[in-house]
Amino acid sequence: MTSAFVEETQIPNGPLVVSHAMPDAQSVAIGFFVDTGSRDEDEGQAGIAHALEHMLFKGTQTLDVHALSERLDQLGGHANAFTSRERTCFHIHVLHEDWQEALSLLTEMMLKPRLPEEEWLREREVIFSEMSMVDDTPDEWVYDQHMHALFPGQSLGRPTLGTKDALKALSHHDLRVYLEQNYRPPRLLVAASGHLDHQLLVDMLTDITWPLAEGGRVRDKAVMQPQVQLLERSFEQVQLVASFPGINSASSQRPVAWLANQMLGGSMSSHLFREVREKRGLAYSIGSHLSTLSDTGVWSISGGTDPSLLPECLHVIRDTIDAFASSICEASLERAKRQMEVQFRMGMESVEGHMLYLGGRLDEEILLSHTQWVEKIRAVQPDEIRAWAGEKLAAKPMWSICASEHVLQTVENVGFADV
Repeated sequence: MTSAFVEETQIPNGPLVVSHAMPDAQSVAIGFFVDTGSRDEDEGQAGIAHALEHMLFKGTQTLDVHALSERLDQLGGHANAFTSRERTCFHIHVLHEDWQEALSLLTEMMLKPRLPEEEWLREREVIFSEMSMVDDTPDEWVYDQHMHALFPGQSLGRPTLGTKDALKALSHHDLRVYLEQNYRPPRLLVAASGHLDHQLLVDMLTDITWPLAEGGRVRDKAVMQPQVQLLERSFEQVQLVASFPGINSASSQRPVAWLANQMLGGSMSSHLFREVREKRGLAYSIGSHLSTLSDTGVWSISGGTDPSLLPECLHVIRDTIDAFASSICEASLERAKRQMEVQFRMGMESVEGHMLYLGGRLDEEILLSHTQWVEKIRAVQPDEIRAWAGEKLAAKPMWSICASEHVLQTVENVGFADV
């Protein structure tokens, strides 16, 4: 597909290549997106995708870990990676005159990683430290417990970092086998944006012999299990998370969902922020966000409050949720539309932001431009949001509340644990 927004080429027996030209930019961002994440791991592999995120920076067949890091630093840009439940991405942002070298390095990291045993044993300890950081971060720890309960017995419910037991059992050979089975076309997308030439990008990638991923893959159907989860642990604040059904990554209802989320808890003028924080001072942090997956999605509310304020805070949050759909007005919708438009239009200036956006091509056949999304957002009517939000918020939610034993008893005493 070729358009004013994106150029696209499918390399035979190779990756899909998409790019967005920004001729006036001084830089280029390149990303290798792999359609594999923690959701695709079995229990004995829990954390292997995130482990590979770390290990591909530990050298290639021609560069040891120190030589690779020096080459990346010499480019003077920014190289990083991330792992989610359905994606792994390795990306780099450099000056436009260096993008071909950056592409060669990323390709070598992906196709010819060294994965030495001694580096894996060291990096595994680094990941264990990362796990400890999550354990010490109340909102992250509670959200992991929340997802585990929301998707019980499913890979979706496991944290992307995995488990210590699984990582201890993995060898550097296991890492290589998993990479060769999954981090290959047709599960690989190369995305680039900035001051570069699409055809040159394609030519460089066409010259490579690409090994293919092994076999097919079918993801298990995601099944949400709403309940109330009371977590006994002492933090300075009580941590709260509530989740309702959301939308999938390619949903046609995205503009409606984005606007609904913006009005519910996505800004300082949102219903939750105004009712919970500004009117009553019940929380410093309160908000909502959408998490999308290929086949499902979650609409979550999260926040923290003082233990003494918990009962009132819970009631205000529930009352705000119950009243939200019917209280949507034209003025608040127009304000949310303006906020979303500003976000999209400002995002058009970001080279790296465009590259990350192009990774969404793994989710859908056609990528709309930022301008097209703004037009769709502008076209949303109040009744559409009322209907969508009313349907989603009428579902039984999944609640997680983390506090000391004494505080959790107050939750039970007000009857909240029975909803």
